[in-house]
Amino acid sequence: MDAIRKQASKLREQVARQQQAVLKQWYGGSDNLVADEAELQLHQRLEKLYISTRAGKHYQRDIVRGVEGYIVTGSKQVEIGAKLSEDSRKYGAENTCTSGNTLSRAALNFARARAQMEKEHGNLLKAFGTQVAEPLRAMVVGAPLEDARHLAQRYDRMRQEAEAQAIEVSKRQAKVRETPGNADNAMKFEAAEAKLHDLKTNMGILGKEAAAALAAVEAQQQRLTLQRLIAMVEAERAYHQIVLQILDQLEGEMISERHRIEAAPAPAPSVDESMPPPPSYEEANGVYASQASNGSTDSMGYFLGEVLFPYSAVSEVELNLSVGDYVVVRKSEREYVITDSTYNDCFVIFYDVPCVPTQAVMVHNFLFLPYQTGPLFCFLPYQTGPIFLFPRYDCCDFHR
Repeated sequence: MDAIRKQASKLREQVARQQQAVLKQWYGGSDNLVADEAELQLHQRLEKLYISTRAGKHYQRDIVRGVEGYIVTGSKQVEIGAKLSEDSRKYGAENTCTSGNTLSRAALNFARARAQMEKEHGNLLKAFGTQVAEPLRAMVVGAPLEDARHLAQRYDRMRQEAEAQAIEVSKRQAKVRETPGNADNAMKFEAAEAKLHDLKTNMGILGKEAAAALAAVEAQQQRLTLQRLIAMVEAERAYHQIVLQILDQLEGEMISERHRIEAAPAPAPSVDESMPPPPSYEEANGVYASQASNGSTDSMGYFLGEVLFPYSAVSEVELNLSVGDYVVVRKSEREYVITDSTYNDCFVIFYDVPCVPTQAVMVHNFLFLPYQTGPLFCFLPYQTGPIFLFPRYDCCDFHR
């Protein structure tokens, strides 16, 4: 039923507009009777003022909504910042560190600066509310704007009534021309003309009042909105300047604490760090570097190696090896080349163990198998391929 009623209302409005257009065509345009040049200019000015004040109202409303949203989110940020400041203050006050209070002092400075910044942030949000949102909201819902808009709407309705009355005057005038001497038609024509004259007079007065009211509202909108925007910018600029000063001071204090730490002497070594390292294999067994074949003395090459491949012991003198273990080895002076069809051409390098090892080791692409006593050795193939491991007696067999 609602849809049917809406459709019927649309049809009635359409028929009324068509009838009015036909009457204008047959009895003359209403603009010629109602809208002279001055009235037409007034009507156009009212339309522009109405559009301008409506756009200004919408912009003011958008500013109010944006500022209110900023206040809501900013209040949450202030709350989070205050919590961070309190946590930092508690840590600095407790000073649980046993080696100094540098971080505690820095935490207290940070807490103080953060509290100041959040206080300034809160003041900024209050300024946004009192200096920006409230004045604009008051103007959006204020009486001057609504009164001016009501005057403009009354003028528009009166203008439509004057247009209809002008059509009525045209009809009465046509009847008088069709039946000259008819007193009744003449009286009705004169009454219609008098009513049209009154409507045009009242319409002109009301139009001027509406135009003046809308112009005043437009000027107030422009002035007040600009003032509030400037106030918002100035408040935010002052806030950022204060925050920058706080941050500069805080940075200087924290850098000073860092320099104090860097300039402080190193702490005394602990008992474990002050203990001498264990003796090497040569020192424990009285073995020292021997002379090379050319008569020069070579320095011993020590390596710290990591086990890359696991190994399971196959004899009592071998050890089980796990990936990730470490061992220290030293290169020996004995080097041999073995030629055998089973192992291809391999380069044999003997290594001595400074400390008693318990792991296999990979050093410089060599894979070593440690023994509980004596040297250890490995094979490095000349060609790409696997690394071969042999017990000492196997190596001796190759060199027989």
